[in-house]
Amino acid sequence: MTTSSRQALSVLTVPAFKDNYLWLIHDGTNAAVVDPGDAGPVREALQAHGLALTCILLTHHHADHIGGVASLLSEWKVPVYGPRSDGIQSITHALDEGDRVRVDGLDLELDVLAVPGHTLGHIAYVRRTAGAHWLFCGDTLFGGGCGRLFEGTPQQMADSLAKLAALPDDTLVYCAHEYTVSNLTFAQAVEPDNQGLAFRMRDATEKRGTRLPTVPSTIGLEKGTNPFLRYTEPGIVRSLVEAGRLKEGAAPVEAFTALREWKNVF
Repeated sequence: MTTSSRQALSVLTVPAFKDNYLWLIHDGTNAAVVDPGDAGPVREALQAHGLALTCILLTHHHADHIGGVASLLSEWKVPVYGPRSDGIQSITHALDEGDRVRVDGLDLELDVLAVPGHTLGHIAYVRRTAGAHWLFCGDTLFGGGCGRLFEGTPQQMADSLAKLAALPDDTLVYCAHEYTVSNLTFAQAVEPDNQGLAFRMRDATEKRGTRLPTVPSTIGLEKGTNPFLRYTEPGIVRSLVEAGRLKEGAAPVEAFTALREWKNVF
């Protein structure tokens, strides 16, 4: 729908590659894109909805998150926000923990959180507006899972996830990949008695059966069903011990490490 009138802010899902989601935050006129790994789908979405690109927001340096930036900048001369310490050359506004972004052309403010683990410089963007709590977390937190530790330590990732879990339960989690069903399959293996998890798996499976996205989820839903936010739960610790992946009485970070290593080969 093309319109010249401003609307309340909303988020448009833009699928890309095999399982990426690029996010367009827009008001019916202007838009900011989060992690445009591919310029083509972003252009198509902007054209289809009659939107002008005013800002690019990046969470980390991996190609499927930044690969479309140069092409978009060739058409739209817009600011590029992203992590200060993640080695992204196209950034015009480098960000650190505690910074606030006021997005050009939109009535949108986003707070920046440092969430190292997947990469050392990874950041997330948080909208704290009452009634519209949003989180754009890249590859740190997924539906039912978390990102692989390509650069950071298990302790860093556990701390980053704890920071996200402290956000309000109604915060919508706009992660960057459609991994939910496979993540929940693993979650059920490590916490089989979690009834909320069983319900979520049914819901996610139905959505994917009709090619609907399973995200955004919410922080509350993740806290109840995501093993990487629940790694200190007795049932999960017991599963790790019974699988021979954790010693009795191990420290919480050892449980997180064992859980992430198990998921890597699951």
